[in-house]
Amino acid sequence: MNLHCYGLILAGGRGTRFWPRSRKRCAKQVLNVVGERSLIQATVDRLAPLIPPERVWVMTNEYLRAAIVRQLPEIPARQVLAEPIQRNTAPAIGLAAHILRSLDPEAVMGVFPSDHVVGKPAAYRGAVRSAFRGASAGKLMVVGIQPKWPETGYGYIEFPRGSGAGASQPVPVRRFHEKPKLAKVQGYLKAGHFFWNSGMFFWRADSLLDQLRQHAPKTATVLASLPRFGARDFARKLGEAFPLCDNISIDFAVLEKAAAAGQVCGIPAADFGWSDVGSWNAVFELLPRDADGNATGCQSLCLDAHDNFVDARDKLVALLGVDDLIVVDTPDALLVASRDCAQKVGEVVKALETRKREDLL
Repeated sequence: MNLHCYGLILAGGRGTRFWPRSRKRCAKQVLNVVGERSLIQATVDRLAPLIPPERVWVMTNEYLRAAIVRQLPEIPARQVLAEPIQRNTAPAIGLAAHILRSLDPEAVMGVFPSDHVVGKPAAYRGAVRSAFRGASAGKLMVVGIQPKWPETGYGYIEFPRGSGAGASQPVPVRRFHEKPKLAKVQGYLKAGHFFWNSGMFFWRADSLLDQLRQHAPKTATVLASLPRFGARDFARKLGEAFPLCDNISIDFAVLEKAAAAGQVCGIPAADFGWSDVGSWNAVFELLPRDADGNATGCQSLCLDAHDNFVDARDKLVALLGVDDLIVVDTPDALLVASRDCAQKVGEVVKALETRKREDLL
C-alpha cells in the first residue's frame, strides 16, 4: 500500500438498537456482539495487512474514547479523537482530512465504519485496495455491496447499466438514492446495477477539503480556522469551533452533489460477507442456530421454542412455547421483544431519555 494511505474509523454512534448492552460509555462498536473481539477491534484487525496502526485514526465521542484507547493499544492514543459535540459525518471526516493534510500533504484517506461485520476479509481487502488506487489517482471513491434482498433501510449507489459485481477498476457513479421505497428497490434488484452503499469512502484529503469548500463552505471555513494538529491550543480551538459546523452527513454535504457533477466513482464489489449488524435480529442472522432455529450463544434451555435469539451472560434462560423472540439480559435491564420489532429497540432508549433515566443510558 501507498505510504500516504491512512484509515479513518468512524466510531461516534450510540448503537441504540443494541440496548440494553449498548450504552453511552459502552456502545455497539466496543461490544463483542459477534465473536470474541469487539466490532472496532475486528475493523482494525482486517485493515492491518493494508494500513499499519500508526496510520489509523479513530473519530469517536467523549464517552467512548477511553474504552477505545484501552481496546486498541496498538494505535497511538493521540490518534483517537473525541468530537466536542456530534455534528454528523461531514464535519468529522472534514476534521480528519484537515489534520491529515497538515501532517502529510499527499495523504489519501479511507473512511470505515467501526461497527460492521465482514465474513471474507481477503475479498474485502481486494475491494479496499482498488478503492485506494482510484482515490490516489484523484477520484472520490465509494464501495458498493451487491444487494441480497430488497432492503429499504439502506442507501443505494446507481452505477451505469451493465455494471456487475467484482469490478477491480473504478466505475462512474450516476446517482445516490437514499432509503428508497420498496417498489423502487424491487426494480433496483431486477436492474442489477444498483448496489448498497457500504459507508466506506476514499479520497485524497485535499480533494475532500476542496469539495467541502465548494458544497459546505461554512464547515470548511470553521475547519480551516483550526491550528495545526499538535499545537498547544488545538484542543481548545476545536472545542470552540466544532459546534459551529453544519450538522450534516458526508452523503448529503458532498457525495450527492459531486456525483451529479460526474466526480464520484465506485467499486461494485464482489461478495465479501458484509453486514452492517444494524439490530439484534442481524446478529441472530449471523450466529449458528440449533435444530429449532434458536441462536442462544449461552447456556439456554429451549422447549417447543423456535427461531429465538438470546444474549444473557452467567445465567440460564429457559424458553418454553415461544417463537421469534429477542431476549437480552444485563445486570440492570432486560429486553424482551419480537424479532419483527428489532429495528424499533431504539424507541426504548428515547422513552428512557424522556423519563430522564440516565442510569440506563
